[in-house]
Amino acid sequence: MTTALRVLIVDDEAPARMRLRNLLDDIADSMPTVVVAEAGDGVEALEAINGMEVDVALVDIRMPRMDGIELARHLAGLAKPPAVIFATAYDQYAVKAFELSAVDYLLKPVKAARLAEALSKAVRSPAAVAAVAKAAEAIEPGGRRQLRCMERGKVLLVAVADVLYFKAELKYVTARTREREFLLEESLAQMESEFGSRFMRIHRNCLVARAAISGYEREHEAAGEAEPRWALILKGVAERLPVSRRLWPQVKAALGQ
Repeated sequence: MTTALRVLIVDDEAPARMRLRNLLDDIADSMPTVVVAEAGDGVEALEAINGMEVDVALVDIRMPRMDGIELARHLAGLAKPPAVIFATAYDQYAVKAFELSAVDYLLKPVKAARLAEALSKAVRSPAAVAAVAKAAEAIEPGGRRQLRCMERGKVLLVAVADVLYFKAELKYVTARTREREFLLEESLAQMESEFGSRFMRIHRNCLVARAAISGYEREHEAAGEAEPRWALILKGVAERLPVSRRLWPQVKAALGQ
């Protein structure tokens, strides 16, 4: 017996979600599925599947709060990311980008046969998951605009533009804004790969937003140290961030000094 695919449906219109449910029922004989969660936007989707495994996500593109492209980027970063099939009623430029990136999509109104074909393709292709991030970058370059922080079962969104620095803390990464800190279940390496043009590494455990740096100063030196240590001054916070001696020449050069 074929194992049923665990499906997440994300669309801001309830009738559209119901139509997809009905279509999944229509193709159940050839493509067994079980809808494990529904959501009206990306934020709801991330809350709904917290701690849950999903095989395939059927995702609308245009939604409030967090659209389908941003959601796809977050889903791609999960420990076990689902295959993502986008749905769109327009945006032919997006359709072209999906085609170039080998990611499947559905044009609304969705047809049962087309849905079955897309699900089958997602299951057969191990590359389907990896292609999601490529497609998202082709449509909206520059990485995610928001980061996800889970607090007491709720999703908090942290605007990347508000982050002063990322610091590795054990298995988490701390994102610091002017107001507070947020714990992210991401790696510093992932942050550097995705946001390397906006953040620079100043220490093995720290990335700093280039736009947040207002200057640097010499730190107090310990007895016997032959070389001075330096720390960055950030806009809007009193905290100083130490720069490793190994990276100081690169950081100084980046600051135009």
